[in-house]
Amino acid sequence: MNARWIRFLLVPALVAFGAGQARGADAPAGSSAADSVTVNFVNADIEGVAKAVGEVTGKNFVLDPRVKGTVSVISAKPISRALVYEVFLAALRLQGFAAVEERGLVKIVPEADAKVHRSVPDRARGGGDQIETRIFSLKHESAVLMVPILRPLIAANNAIAASQTSNALIITDYVSNLQRIGKIIEALDQPAGSDPIVIPLRNASAVDVAQSINRLFAAAGPAQAAADPSQRFTVVADVRSNSVLAQSGEPARIARVRQLVAILDSPTSAGGNIHVVYLKNADATKVAETLRAIYLGETPPAPALRTVSLPLASPLAGALAPGMTPAPPPLSASPAASPAAGMIQADPATNSILINAPDAIYNNLRAVLDKLDARRAQVYVEALIAEITADKAAEFGVQWQDLSGLSKTGTQAFGGTNFGGAGQNILGVAANPTSVARGLNIGVLKGRISIPGIGEILNIGLLVRALESDNNANILSTPTLLTLDNEEARIIIGQNVPFITGQYALSGAATTPTPFQTVERHDVGLTLRVKPQISEGGTVRLQIYQEVSSVVDNTNPAGLITNKRAVESSVLVDDGQIVVIGGLIQDSVRGVVEKVPLLGDLPGLGSLFTYKTNARSKTNLMVFLRPTVLRDAQRADSVTSSRYDFILGEQNKAAASPGSSRPGMDSPTLPPR
Repeated sequence: MNARWIRFLLVPALVAFGAGQARGADAPAGSSAADSVTVNFVNADIEGVAKAVGEVTGKNFVLDPRVKGTVSVISAKPISRALVYEVFLAALRLQGFAAVEERGLVKIVPEADAKVHRSVPDRARGGGDQIETRIFSLKHESAVLMVPILRPLIAANNAIAASQTSNALIITDYVSNLQRIGKIIEALDQPAGSDPIVIPLRNASAVDVAQSINRLFAAAGPAQAAADPSQRFTVVADVRSNSVLAQSGEPARIARVRQLVAILDSPTSAGGNIHVVYLKNADATKVAETLRAIYLGETPPAPALRTVSLPLASPLAGALAPGMTPAPPPLSASPAASPAAGMIQADPATNSILINAPDAIYNNLRAVLDKLDARRAQVYVEALIAEITADKAAEFGVQWQDLSGLSKTGTQAFGGTNFGGAGQNILGVAANPTSVARGLNIGVLKGRISIPGIGEILNIGLLVRALESDNNANILSTPTLLTLDNEEARIIIGQNVPFITGQYALSGAATTPTPFQTVERHDVGLTLRVKPQISEGGTVRLQIYQEVSSVVDNTNPAGLITNKRAVESSVLVDDGQIVVIGGLIQDSVRGVVEKVPLLGDLPGLGSLFTYKTNARSKTNLMVFLRPTVLRDAQRADSVTSSRYDFILGEQNKAAASPGSSRPGMDSPTLPPR
């Protein structure tokens, strides 16, 4: 009998047999004969069974080509038609296949591929053996930590994943199993067994107690807490209420914390205690002066080490812990004789502060100390000073001279034109040819001539001079500074030049002359002074003084002549922004024309009796600043690393190659970071 004939006989036998048995005593109560069937398949082909179930339930099936095999279903008693589909799904599940229902169509695919299909099961009819994907959002537990717990409860071909951003689980499995997993997640996703507790203190400082407990439990802290979330332990101090806040997933540890706090919060027998507070960031001397100024109402003009008495009648006495009664003021004015007095003293050697005061006063002092000892931000200031100068000059002139009549007796005529200064005029060149200035010099010489009272000079009849110069300079300076917030920093790059301010020498009949000079030295070069102040909004207020100076002339008998360009200002800059704080744009033009009257104005011939000098000078100077706020060690290290790598690269480029003709001189090698 072929497969087609078997499939033809299965459906009539299934329906007819079920109808005949439904009238028996074993039929389900409340069901009619038309709604009950008896299902019996022995090694039946899945395709044929799907067709038979489709005839009974009215569903449309699509089988994946990979769905092959046989199923066996034996029903000893009639079942309702509604359960036939569930029995079929259970048989498919045992064979490793799953049914995905979507838009009135049931797709039968391998179980491993069911998770990629969109499943919309008919929940009104159960659908326990259908594949579905659900999202479980967690409120308390970590979704990542729940994955290894639930993975063994899910079929091997189905999937589970965790989303860290939304703290949710994405699970693809059979509907019946998803319902069971949902109940498990609901039972596990509960708040921690121990909520944060608040332990108020009456005598001790909450900051000191919190630090002591954290040091005590530090051994079992980070590593164990990372492995087991229930071991997470946190203790912080609330300065305002002088309380300790603790949280842990282990009730025994919370109980231990309560015991330790009760012991540490016990009152002392003496009226005052000596406490040593080591500062991490602030200067102990300055902090001690600040505390004195707060509680004495004035700034004491005292040296760094000074003992100050704080009676309980001071403003600090009103800030006692809850439930405490202030003691009456001491009868004696001597701090040593009164146990209620306090003392604040700084120890610069260890950068610590010694406080001798009652517990209530010390607690308030400690609260102020923690705020003053915060890490101060730093400011990295980059300055850019660009100076561009351009000087152009032109010179052209013709000079005539006739001195031949000076060597003859009788009445003779002599004369000529004479323009320019030393080294340019014809008379100076005739007397000393080596003094002629730079440029093109062309002359007509006719022997030598002797001038009474002067001597013998060259007899130059004609001198033509021509000169053109073009000077450009581009000076770029980039000084950088790193300083603390509200601290002034200064960088000087240049020379320390002496300036004579006076001199004295004995003369005449003095027997022991002792001449001397008084000298003052000044820095000449580049000077940058910056004092930054960081605001809460991230802007930086800069107090700036910038100076660029240079020596121009050191031959002046009165002393040195220097050029100086300085700017002093206060600006407000955003973090990392560039601001220009000052500049100079100067353009000067100078022209000199020397000529013989009337002859110099003649067209064409006038140039033979004219001497022209033109000069033009341009100066552009700009100063730019960029502050960068460094609030932590990582950002400061990044700035340092970039500058260090730059210098290391420049050093490597400057090193002589093995085949170079330069002498082999080993330069200092920077150590690697």
